[in-house]
Amino acid sequence: MQFIDLCAQQKRIKTKIDSKIQEILEHGQYIMGPEMLELERILSEFTGVNHALSCSSGTDALLMALMALEVGPGDAVFTTPFTFIATAEVISLVGATPVFADIQADTFNLSPEKLDQVINDTIKQKILKPKAVIVVDLFGLPAQYDEILAIAQHHNLSVVEDAAQSFGAQYNGKKAGSFGDIACTSFFPAKPLGGYGDGGMCFTQNTALYEVMVSLRNHGQGENKYENIRIGINGRLDTLQAAILLCKFDIFPQEIEMRSEVARRYSDLLYQSPLKTPVVSQGMVSAWAQYSVLAQNSAQRQMLQNKLRESDIPTAIYYPVPLHLQKVFSTLGYGTGDFPVSEDCAAKIFSLPMHPYLKAKEQEHIANIITTSLT
Repeated sequence: MQFIDLCAQQKRIKTKIDSKIQEILEHGQYIMGPEMLELERILSEFTGVNHALSCSSGTDALLMALMALEVGPGDAVFTTPFTFIATAEVISLVGATPVFADIQADTFNLSPEKLDQVINDTIKQKILKPKAVIVVDLFGLPAQYDEILAIAQHHNLSVVEDAAQSFGAQYNGKKAGSFGDIACTSFFPAKPLGGYGDGGMCFTQNTALYEVMVSLRNHGQGENKYENIRIGINGRLDTLQAAILLCKFDIFPQEIEMRSEVARRYSDLLYQSPLKTPVVSQGMVSAWAQYSVLAQNSAQRQMLQNKLRESDIPTAIYYPVPLHLQKVFSTLGYGTGDFPVSEDCAAKIFSLPMHPYLKAKEQEHIANIITTSLT
């Protein structure tokens, strides 16, 4: 059994992919070719924003967002410790300081209450200047944007949406990728909309920010290739990845529905187990990048993972060590107990196979192993 079955998806669109690749081989525009422009147009329409800017990875998307917002040394950027390293890594890369706030136990996303508290504490300390918030939509579920955006506006903070796992999701009728000053997503192969290599995209309603990011993406370019007006990066998306993503997007809305059906079956099958299954609040649609459950403790988690592995069923842990306890951030002065919800989730969480092509019988088999192991 596959944790993520990309082969099943590829079979549906292989003819289109082969045709697109041949077109690129014929026109020879391998970097920033017409397929890239078409992808940007289609995804800006899909998310309902004015501008979409493709780039080389989700990490570079976040990096360019902070650079465009002029985040730098002495600035505090608030985010969650329960996420992939890239979210906080880019904060350090621009010279700013990550400041963490704990998560909600039921959604795994940033807690608005904890965020407001940490912002106020930072203001009182008068060491760092509060500048921005990176809000992560973990496992495909959008964060509580009404509350978070109100808090950010109150404190005059920029907001970056990290929609690396939530592209295709919705919050109160708005698409993930449309929140904050700049939203960012990833096209890593395992993501809901993933390519066959690295890739990413930034979304914004702000034309001035878009124009800055256009320059940042290509070495800080000005009016022409050899005019450089700012320090930038080599952040371009290659044309082959754009073409593959165009083919995948044709079936993407249907795949989001299929993911929701897989998640519903899991939740129904595991309803009477002691595992805590994911919560999707009213008004939200998850992209279901992962289906993550909480065991009662780390020992139970290990036992269940072992039982599933014996039947060749893969699992994964996202994320075993919260960022505030990572060695790379040891200089920030955090310690065990500082973010108890994140630490508790890290000790209990594990993810089951999740993709649009997971069959009901496979899910029943997984659920049977779990429920039998817990009786």
